[in-house]
Amino acid sequence: MATETDPTTSDQSTDVDPQTVDQATPDVVAEAAEAVAAPATVTVTTGKLSARALIEEFEAAQLKSDLPEIYVGDTVKVGVRIREGNKERVQPYEGVVIAKRHGGLNQTITVRRIFQGIGVERVFMLHSPQVASVKVERRGKVRRAKLFYLRDRVGKATRVKQRFDR
Repeated sequence: MATETDPTTSDQSTDVDPQTVDQATPDVVAEAAEAVAAPATVTVTTGKLSARALIEEFEAAQLKSDLPEIYVGDTVKVGVRIREGNKERVQPYEGVVIAKRHGGLNQTITVRRIFQGIGVERVFMLHSPQVASVKVERRGKVRRAKLFYLRDRVGKATRVKQRFDR
């Protein structure tokens, strides 16, 4: 079926001379004990993966490895790919990270910035091909996981203190 025996080893017991055991190193003794204890069978799988394992393998291949550590309160500059006709360009979007959600391939950040006196928030999937780059401009010192209270603040009250230890 799916198991095969290794032709190099036989089912004969290995005879160990007591005089050589005294002179042998502990590594050799351990290897000899493992050879006697472990049967010589090799299992062969047919190559089928479960649906869950297949999805996890695909998601692991899609993850970006060059992302910096991003924390809530940081000011980030996200390079967003914009397609206009047959041209593609990268447009920077700079703002404060007010929320982080999910994990793995579905990890998102919500970035808030003030544009012409109006607060604008965008949600970015970090591992999306539309996100060309993410750069942390400055670290923010906050004590909350979500900074939704910044929506109610105006002007200089929306500033976040800078953190220097990260």
